[in-house]
Amino acid sequence: MSGLEEELKIYFTDFGGKFRARLGRVIATSETSSEEFGTSSPYTCRVLAEYDRDLMRLIDSGMLLAVRNFRTKEADKKRYTLMEILRFWPEHFGLRGLKDYQYYPLQFEVIEQSVGDWETSDKSTMIIQISAIPINYDLVTGENHVFGYERGFSYPVVGERVYILNKEMIKDMYNRKVLEKLGFSSEETSSNPWKDPRLGTIKMFEASAENIPIYVDYDSLVRYHFGIFAFTGGGKSNMLSNILRRLLIHTPDTKVVIFDISCEYPFLLMDLFADKRIPSKIILEHKAENAREFYNSIVKPKLFEDDPRVIKGMEKIFSQNRVTHYVQEFLRIPTFKEFLDSVALLKSENQGRLNYVEALNEVEILTAKYMSEKGYIETDEIDREFVTKLVNAAPTIVTSYKIHEKSGLYGWFETRQRMTRYFHETETDTSGGLTTEAIQELIEGETRLISITISDPQTIKQVVIDLTQSILAQRKREFKVKPYTLFVWDEAQEFVANPANVSGIDRQCSQEVERLLRQGRKYGLGGCIATQRIAHLNTSALQQLHTYFVSTLPRPYDRGLISNTFMIDKNILEKTLEFTPGDWLLSSYIATGLANVPIYIRADNAEEEIEKFLEKI
Repeated sequence: MSGLEEELKIYFTDFGGKFRARLGRVIATSETSSEEFGTSSPYTCRVLAEYDRDLMRLIDSGMLLAVRNFRTKEADKKRYTLMEILRFWPEHFGLRGLKDYQYYPLQFEVIEQSVGDWETSDKSTMIIQISAIPINYDLVTGENHVFGYERGFSYPVVGERVYILNKEMIKDMYNRKVLEKLGFSSEETSSNPWKDPRLGTIKMFEASAENIPIYVDYDSLVRYHFGIFAFTGGGKSNMLSNILRRLLIHTPDTKVVIFDISCEYPFLLMDLFADKRIPSKIILEHKAENAREFYNSIVKPKLFEDDPRVIKGMEKIFSQNRVTHYVQEFLRIPTFKEFLDSVALLKSENQGRLNYVEALNEVEILTAKYMSEKGYIETDEIDREFVTKLVNAAPTIVTSYKIHEKSGLYGWFETRQRMTRYFHETETDTSGGLTTEAIQELIEGETRLISITISDPQTIKQVVIDLTQSILAQRKREFKVKPYTLFVWDEAQEFVANPANVSGIDRQCSQEVERLLRQGRKYGLGGCIATQRIAHLNTSALQQLHTYFVSTLPRPYDRGLISNTFMIDKNILEKTLEFTPGDWLLSSYIATGLANVPIYIRADNAEEEIEKFLEKI
């Protein structure tokens, strides 16, 4: 029988009278954060609960506790400090008194006799210890059951009774604002993405067989960027395809562009690529002449490698003319940024000759003036008129700064006439394929789902550089925000490496992705970074993410970096080591109902949708 007063049952649960607990103490933590170990909450709370055998099954990490705090003033308005359970364990008074120096047979006798005690509910001998940390929110309750949440830490009253927020409060806390924005309402929850936009369920209360769905604001998820971090086998690709499927179904016009270096998303999103309601395109590295060649170019999960239904699914996609290939252009017109970068490189190579550096400064001034006159920005392509101006100015610059005719710089000035070849009419034999420019037109058209499935790192990185530059520049010129476009970089270590550790195209690709993440949100361009290892990623790019999904990361350095970058308590991240595939830690500054509160969730299985699709075939 519940020991809660009726007015408290609206907010809390005691599992039918089984949970009776008090706040034992509040401990100020003194540990300093480090990149290797992560950051800690400034306070840890120790809760003592009366022992009940069933309670060990019912409570779980991630549950939210509430304790009245010192900011409560009025009798009809109470404030509770909210805390998240980190871990819990039972403690036996007899076992606690054992010491290593005591007589061994005595120790063994006490241990053996304690086994039977655990099966009872002897509250005089046993207790349950709970470690929790504040989530920096207060629950404020008032008359007529009006309640709300206020940001900030309030010191809880030590010795006060501790409550557990019930299922309805958790559902309201995490989902109400999101559901209002989504315009979705349903009494029942479903894993079917066409019926329910949920991502999965919240793990707490699973032992009570109560499924609490978890929703995210997809517009905010896209526009403010998100990351998915998990070790091999953690379900990273499954989670990403799960998110993309619901995003495309439950947003009217959001577009998704996947840079798929692992060649697996044509399978993972097979049902969407085959669905006529969602215009889509798969861009392969080489031309597929038939469905069998298309099937052979795609990576399948082990469970489906020998499934004869998969080729039927690929045939359905191929028959709708949704499969094409990438074609590299013979000559790509460089941007002003690329031209200026080449001039900067020449300056660095000629640092010992000041007259040569001054000559190149003249080139930079000429370029800047021309861009200003025409209203060009760095990401715009150079034009014929600019090349003509440069060619005409070259002899004067060479003469004025006395550039030696046998120097490399003299040769550079002499060959500027060759830049006119960019504007000669040269046809690229596309053979039905798509150039980078054609892919951009596809993105700006009606197509909503595009998978650029190219396994060659150099080729796909160049596509990333060209597309992100041109699309961001286009949005800036038009100051266009919608439709939102999400760029997905799976295996992100290939695209967003730490610029300090790489050079050439790897560095340029990382810098372009970072730039899109920094500037894109103003123009409706979002990004998703998914990776197994974040240790060597571009930290400036990571800091642009507002939502993150974290599964098992065995390396302490990876967890420490996430803890510091996203301000998640390291002890919460330690819990992810116990996760099974499909379990995730979700935290968001903007896409969930409560900002920056870590939530343990169980994601819906994306492969179930593939199985349903194949069954229909």
